[in-house]
Amino acid sequence: QVQLVESGGGLVQAGGSLRLSCTASGSIFSINKMGWYRQAPGKQHELVAEITTTGTTNRVGSVKDRFIISTDNAKKTVYLQMNSLKPEDTTVYYCYARILSYGSTKWDDYWGQGTQVTVSS
Repeated sequence: QVQLVESGGGLVQAGGSLRLSCTASGSIFSINKMGWYRQAPGKQHELVAEITTTGTTNRVGSVKDRFIISTDNAKKTVYLQMNSLKPEDTTVYYCYARILSYGSTKWDDYWGQGTQVTVSS
């Protein structure tokens, strides 16, 4: 079994910063990449940023110049440093990881439970 546990969400004023963390644990042979999605009510799941274990990053849309994604491979942890937060960043953020479990022959995507980020104006 594999688990992803997130932390770091909360309430912040516009212009402020938050740092999300997500740690993978369990029967993990290898991790290909980790990242973050978000989903506002009534909207589709949206990729925010992702990073491979070799350090290649991908940040999308309006977060490109404000959010920084990084990993600590030894700790199986991905971080999302969110700066210059805006009210429209308010939503639930979900961590994910593409993992090869022990005994498996294929990569699977695993998801965290989600962490709420609220940005007040």
